[in-house]
Amino acid sequence: MAVNLDKPHLWKADIIQSVDMYNDWFIRFAPKAFRETRLQTTQDVEATLRATKNLTNVDPSILRMHPEVLPTLRMSACPPLAVDRLIGLAEVPGSLIKRMENKKKLPVQLKGPQLDAELRKIGDIIERMADPDIFVWLHRDEPPTETEIHRSATIVADRLCNSVANPIIRNAQEKRQLAAIKAWLEARQYQQLPVGNGIKFNAMPPGTFHFHMNVPVTLEGGKPINIPVDAVIMPKASRPGDLPLLLEAKSAGDFTNVNKRRKEEAAKMAQLRRSYGNAVRFNLFLCGYFDSGYLGYEAAEGIDWVWEHRIDDLAQFGL
Repeated sequence: MAVNLDKPHLWKADIIQSVDMYNDWFIRFAPKAFRETRLQTTQDVEATLRATKNLTNVDPSILRMHPEVLPTLRMSACPPLAVDRLIGLAEVPGSLIKRMENKKKLPVQLKGPQLDAELRKIGDIIERMADPDIFVWLHRDEPPTETEIHRSATIVADRLCNSVANPIIRNAQEKRQLAAIKAWLEARQYQQLPVGNGIKFNAMPPGTFHFHMNVPVTLEGGKPINIPVDAVIMPKASRPGDLPLLLEAKSAGDFTNVNKRRKEEAAKMAQLRRSYGNAVRFNLFLCGYFDSGYLGYEAAEGIDWVWEHRIDDLAQFGL
């Protein structure tokens, strides 16, 4: 039975309420989430400064031991360096930089003196381009004071956090949405499965739920992959062989980005149907800026949704 996808006469009012709910949350909690992340990032930057002797010695051994510091080093330059700009300036393989950025690891194939030579090129560029207005001690004989180090780390942390501000807010909002689902389910005597339980998504006991679960699907051509699903819930009335309800927690702070991302859910639904048939139930838990264009697109794909401001609609999925 459809819950919201077949009720376009309700969409306009729901969109208004959802936007208001998101904006209220953003004003009250987003600054706190950003500050907490900035505090931790500042501590990480200070650790990087200590390891590199306050940016005076970006040695290959440091980058070997701590490839995860590369974003901090990029943001320490004047001007801050984008990934592709650093690749071009240092004349190093793009795969090296991107693996250090995305995986926080060194490449598997590049080793020994050859790896050290490439890492030295990166270090040389960072040392040459380190921002003297931030790291005021670079062109003087006296070592930096603790106050100067902390001030510099805060500035770099701001640069790092500003470059990933949207993911910080999105992660905080997802945690809040999943907490709302958890509270709703537990109030109805559902039990959360422990992490690492080893139970497959289609073998969950009735009356249980799990977050961030991998669901195996088969792509066209027969290649098996796992797709992550935010919330997997097995209704209490389920019988052996029944599939659980799959929910994606979605939030958005503007109307533009959701219409860029709407094909992601449709692609997941297509993969799930190809693997498990039309009985699969993949739906959305929405809060924020989702307009009629987005909703109509998802409805056409057979994807239903629950608005967070009307969370009790979850019951209509048989929960």
